[in-house]
Amino acid sequence: MTKKKILFINQEISPYVADNELSIMGRELPRVMQELGHEIRTFMPKWGTINERRGQLHEVQRLSGMNLIIDDTDHPLIIKVASIQSSRVAVYFIDNEDYFSKRQMTTDESGEDYPDNGERAIFFARGVLETVKKLRWVPDVIHCQGWMSAVVPLYVKTAYADEPSYAETKVVTSLFTRSLKKDLGTKFKQCLAFRDAKPELLEPYKDNFNFEELGKLAIDYSDGIILADPDVNKNLLKYATRKDMPLLEYTEDFGPAYEAFYDTI
Repeated sequence: MTKKKILFINQEISPYVADNELSIMGRELPRVMQELGHEIRTFMPKWGTINERRGQLHEVQRLSGMNLIIDDTDHPLIIKVASIQSSRVAVYFIDNEDYFSKRQMTTDESGEDYPDNGERAIFFARGVLETVKKLRWVPDVIHCQGWMSAVVPLYVKTAYADEPSYAETKVVTSLFTRSLKKDLGTKFKQCLAFRDAKPELLEPYKDNFNFEELGKLAIDYSDGIILADPDVNKNLLKYATRKDMPLLEYTEDFGPAYEAFYDTI
């Protein structure tokens, strides 16, 4: 089997956040693929709940400093890095004072979704893709885990399609049960439009993007779908099943199965 360069874009990774099905897979999948001989890079948001001293995070000056414009506002991009000692997997963190470092994760102190979660997802996606370009690293596969990475497939296939880093890259999206409580608001489509990710491409989707619409967007622009949880959203499961694309059913023995799946797309 050909060894690949695999970029993992994760919403959550243990031990930086609490253990759950998403964060555990965010930790274990890169570890397993690295042990199988694949070259990996791993990214997640630098949630404000992450203890930087305990996690031994430090800023990567040569990768930081870029400004990303979202909704006509400049947002500085800060890149930090740490290593999971038990697995020797390096994790890059996308940080920004307004979107991440002063916030909890996807919900506030009252347990309510942040109203700008859509903008945060856009910043995260573009931040990862721009940073990988700076690293001069060309992934064969991008594997997205968690709704926070759901706009990545759209951008890879449109806004970044002509970039040498992504011209030949295949995108895999894993579907999990963890979801959003509220929709992303009426400005999400406007903020999402970028370069060749034209507004007309978003016309098939509802104006109020909710968790299901976000999942459909990810599925539509992915090259393969993985059911990473036995109880994924039934509507998204039906939507993915109707697509003429590779789909991997849920399996607990994910290492060999995922590795073989990468070769089918």
